[in-house]
Amino acid sequence: MGIKALLSKPLAAWVQTNQKSWMEQPAQAQQQVFQQILKKASNTAFGRDHYFKDIQSPKDFAQAVPVRDYEGLKSYFDRVKEGEKDVLWPGQPLYFAKTSGTTSGTKYIPITADSIPNHINGAKNALLNYIHETGKAQFLDGKLIFLSGSPVLEQTAGINTGRLSGIVNHHIPSYLRTNQLPSYQTNCIDDWETKLDAIIEETLGQKMTLISGIPPWVQMYFDKIMARSGKQIKDVFPDFNLFVYGGVNFAPYRAKLFESIGRKVDSIETFPASEGFFAYQNQQDDPGLLLLANSGIFFEFVPAEEYHQPNARRLTLAEVKTGVNYALIINSNAGLWGYSIGDTVKFTSLFPHKLVVSGRLKHFISAFGEHVIAEEVEGALKDAMAEFPEVAVTEFTVAPFVSQGEGSSYHEWLVAFAHPPHEPERFAKALNWHLRRRNSYYDDLISGNILDTLKLTPLPQDAFQQYMKSQGKLGGQNKVPRLSNDRTVADNLLEVVKG
Repeated sequence: MGIKALLSKPLAAWVQTNQKSWMEQPAQAQQQVFQQILKKASNTAFGRDHYFKDIQSPKDFAQAVPVRDYEGLKSYFDRVKEGEKDVLWPGQPLYFAKTSGTTSGTKYIPITADSIPNHINGAKNALLNYIHETGKAQFLDGKLIFLSGSPVLEQTAGINTGRLSGIVNHHIPSYLRTNQLPSYQTNCIDDWETKLDAIIEETLGQKMTLISGIPPWVQMYFDKIMARSGKQIKDVFPDFNLFVYGGVNFAPYRAKLFESIGRKVDSIETFPASEGFFAYQNQQDDPGLLLLANSGIFFEFVPAEEYHQPNARRLTLAEVKTGVNYALIINSNAGLWGYSIGDTVKFTSLFPHKLVVSGRLKHFISAFGEHVIAEEVEGALKDAMAEFPEVAVTEFTVAPFVSQGEGSSYHEWLVAFAHPPHEPERFAKALNWHLRRRNSYYDDLISGNILDTLKLTPLPQDAFQQYMKSQGKLGGQNKVPRLSNDRTVADNLLEVVKG
């Protein structure tokens, strides 16, 4: 065992002890965070506008500060972008994390001196927690690759601005720099395909032990390596033993990814976003993600079915229940207040508070009143694939087809298969049945002949990669919407395939 692996053990034990202290008293940890961030921001423009000095409790806060998304807070963000100080948080941000918006174009999420440790320590502690749980630290002695965006930063009102993964790249501990791949020069390449070829040149022949990234882009990396070498990943990188991922539900990618590797490796799921690092998997035998209750973020949870109602409840961590879909609302030392990040979560356990990401508030299908969500389509696909073990999926999306004349309306599943089903019609029927089982409204629409059985549209294996390339979103932290309430993504995808 190398010196880095050896020295990580006592640090991992310290992290575990600290983690245990707030895991056992999460409500108290959250209350402390609430008081700290409210006090520090009381003299900001936002704090004065919302009477922070008069707020005594989370209930007071919910009455004073409405739930808003980026567009709702844009006037404050714009003031920060123009160089004004003390707007959302004292002083100015260290960085802007630049990310794609829905209606407001590019979003600029502030990262402050107080909030940057949340991003850095979240990822670091996920690895140290794994070391403490499993005793496996040898990966620290090999090469570690983080498939991420460019670390090149631009200036916005004198503030360093770039993709979150690029910003975080500047904060990788010095003791891991010698282990890190790709090189800084390669990481700065903007074009994803050119960058991937350069990464492969740098990593082939290296002792790769940890690989991290969003699953579809890691799969693309694996596919190119296997095409070049003619070998599975286990034979190219025999020391590879830990996969770290986040950003999308891993289940649809799991079979293909492990087939590419050729053997099982340990994995850690994380829940990062430009707005904060929220949770990580702290046990190998439990897919639930431990919510970080003491990391500068005060969390609120709105029952998803109430989200658009004027008097929607805003619950604290002490009030949540398992099995309920909640919209995740954050208040943080980055200066985000009543901020809806757009994700829905569902708690799998309390004490410790563990959750899974169940979907996106804006990603659903309800063209016929069914309100099908991401968790339901991903679960239906997982169960259908279990019945058809030959199937491996590269990527998929679901969209409604609204009949304008003869024929029935239906849901169209556009699926890129690595390995297609031997009997596509039976596979489609299994998909349909599993979705009906999960969503009673969809089941009623099928039973009432308002909707026809879903239509399965197989696509080439690289269809989604070509689509993302056409949108200028190939690689990095970009993700394909799993489902949409209109046909914009579906029709554009089909056009790319035809072209």
